[in-house]
Parts: sequence; structure tokens; C-alpha cells
Amino acid sequence: MQGKIKVAVNGYGVIGKRVADAVRAQEDMALVGVSDVIADYRIATAAGKGIPVYASTEQALPVMADAGLPVVGGLHDLLENVDVVVDCTPAQVGAGNLELYRAHGVKSVFQGGEKHDLTGHSFVAHANYATALGRDSTRVVSCNTTATVRALTALKDVGLLSKARGVLIRRATDPWESDHSGIMNTIVPEGRIPSHQGPDAQSVVPDLDVVTMAAKGAHTQNHLHYWTIELTRPAEKQEVLEAFRAMPRIAFVRRSDGVVAVNSTVELMEDLGRPRGDMYEVALWEDILTVDGNELYYTYTVDNQAIVVPENIDAIRALTGTVDDGGESIRRTDRALGVRQDFVRSSVAAR
Repeated sequence: MQGKIKVAVNGYGVIGKRVADAVRAQEDMALVGVSDVIADYRIATAAGKGIPVYASTEQALPVMADAGLPVVGGLHDLLENVDVVVDCTPAQVGAGNLELYRAHGVKSVFQGGEKHDLTGHSFVAHANYATALGRDSTRVVSCNTTATVRALTALKDVGLLSKARGVLIRRATDPWESDHSGIMNTIVPEGRIPSHQGPDAQSVVPDLDVVTMAAKGAHTQNHLHYWTIELTRPAEKQEVLEAFRAMPRIAFVRRSDGVVAVNSTVELMEDLGRPRGDMYEVALWEDILTVDGNELYYTYTVDNQAIVVPENIDAIRALTGTVDDGGESIRRTDRALGVRQDFVRSSVAAR
């Protein structure tokens, strides 16, 4: 552990357990422990992996201990021994933890369920790693916003992006909650335009001209985005593909390879041996993408449970300042997680 960034994860749910495993995969990080208030199979799996388990509240500690969990101590004890805490607690819960983290002198990473104003900084590694360097805290934006920023900045970086209009079909709920949450046999439009993802993307890249509309679908795995882009000039399809290919964490898929729907990418990740079937990349359909003069149309799918995981890892390095260059941090993270440029036709891991 000597010389490594010492990390805690507060909240061992959908995102927290994935961030914890990703931290353990990094050569320059050490997972000191995880904390939560639950006492069921989810936190028991952490203990079974040999991860030290802490109670996030005083009330939770005896409950967890009575359930037979080997609880090491409380959250205060955990924070005394780390450099950074990644807060993966439910939305709005994390905001109440900021002052505790500050009191312990610990840097903190929050998730997209919190408001931008909580930290004053919203993070996507490729777009604004440099502005997070040395900060006390940052907020990794939501899964849909992360995908939006990756794709749009790929075009912006090469001078092709004028304005963007997107339609998002969101999954109804996380798979593990599908027994008691979500919608069935319908689709529910969000109650306002723009939906929150566009303004949230502007919290990362303020000069993006982007508007989003969204709806919830009756499925539990992955989101689907459709984008209409006004380019700064007429372009060829190959030029656009090269722009996306140059962006870390965007990977191509094709209908011609049998990847025809969201469930295809879920199956593909499992076949590739990804932990939990996770997809850290934006999966963009190369053979659907269409360019007509200065108009661009494309679609991709987003793994709502996994896409933000590499961003959390890069945020840890940025806050601690152990890696100054964002591109280098991205390469380290992606190499450890096995991120790819193409899921079917390339065996090359992270660039």
C-alpha cells in the first residue's frame, strides 16, 4: 500500500461495488475499505472478497454486526486512513457527507445524482481532467451525460461540432431492482424539454450547443441515444468515424456483425468476460452512422451501471494530483479495465 493512493468507497451498491473493483485493479491505488448501511448479500459479497467493511452510520454498525458481517468500524475510522473517498451513496445522501469528508481532510468524488453546485466542478476525464487537478472534490456526471460529453467532444475536438440535438430512451430501472421498481408495457416521456442531460453536459463543457429530450422505456438494461448533429462544414463519413475512433472510451459495433440491439451488447460483454457484463465504453453503431453534407446522424447505447466507473478512477488521480496528464490517467485506467476501440473486430485493449 505504500506509495499508492489510499481509497475508500462509501456506498456499496450498483456503482460503488464496481468502483471498488476498479480501484483494486489499478497499480497505483489501494482500496482501504468500503462502507454502507445495509446488512444483506450485497455487502456480504464485499466481505467475502476480503474487502474491509465499515458502517456508514452509528445506527447501522450493530445491525451489520448482528447479521454476522465482520465490521471493522465506522465511517469515521475509515476516513482517518484514506486520501480519497468515492461517495456512491444514493442521490442527495452524498451531499450530506461533504462536510464530514472535509473535516477529515479527505478529498471526495461524488456521483451524478448530486447537483453541480455541491462541488462546483463536474467531471468527464477527456473533457476537463486538468481543471480537477488538486481540487478537494468533484462530481462525476451521470451515465447519460458522460456518454453525451464523450461523443460531442470527439466532434468538437476536430472542429466539426456546431450544434447537437439528442433523444434519449432511458432504461426504467437498474436490473437488480426490477422486482420492485420500474415501469412495464409503456414508455414515459420526461416532463420537460430540455431534459437534464444537456444542461448537465454544459456543466462540463460550457460552450456546447446541445438540447436533449428523454423518455423512460420498459426495460432494465442500457440506455439508447439518437443524435442529430449540425456540423461546422460538410464532411465525409470516414472523417467523422476517425473523430470518434480518436476518442477514448468510444467503441464501434455493427449490425452486420449481429450487434443489432441493446441486448446484443449486453450479451457481447458477457461473452468477452467482462466483470458483471460491464461495458465501460459508449457502443456506437458504425454502420448506422450517416452523414449528409453538414448533417450527421448516429446512435449508440450506454451501460448505465458501468460507464462512469473509469471516470471515477481518473477523478481520484486528478484530485490527488498523482498524474498531471489526463491522457496518461485514461490510458492507465483503460489498460487495467480492458477498454477497447472495437468490440468485435479488434482484440486491442485500451489505447
